[in-house]
Amino acid sequence: MPIHRHNRVRRLAPYLLAIGALSAGTPDATAQKVGRGTAAPEIDLPTLAGGRVKLSELRGKPVVVTFWGTWCPPCRNEFPELVALQKKYRESGLVVLAVNQRDQELSTKAVQDFANEFGVDFPIALDTRGRTRRSFRLVGLPTTVFVDAAGVIQEVHLGPINPAELGTALTVILASK
Repeated sequence: MPIHRHNRVRRLAPYLLAIGALSAGTPDATAQKVGRGTAAPEIDLPTLAGGRVKLSELRGKPVVVTFWGTWCPPCRNEFPELVALQKKYRESGLVVLAVNQRDQELSTKAVQDFANEFGVDFPIALDTRGRTRRSFRLVGLPTTVFVDAAGVIQEVHLGPINPAELGTALTVILASK
């Protein structure tokens, strides 16, 4: 294989791995439609801190839900932006909720180490069986879902999100408060 093809494959490998890892948990045909204008499916999961988080209990607040894994390079790249976002807009009522694909992790310690590395101060939910992933019909990581204060999805962003895209979607859910 020529060197330039090998380098391209090496650069794409993390993305292909993230998509492939999720394909084992493809959504079933009975799952509700998830997209702009639909009610967000419930998230009811244990957290890394030891409690539970329910999306329905966050009603009245805009929520950015990020689905991620410690092994996902694009997830790692966008986490500093999510941490900064939470700090900047916390006073506006924004909640960032990180849903880790714990069923695809080596250990909970790996998730904790990741959170410590990035100074995460928002809830990290552990999707230990992949049920939440399936209810949101995820096809790849990272996926970012913007939920307004009424619990309605305003945007679903598949793949890495850049600061401009993050800001645009955030404006919509902050305005809905």
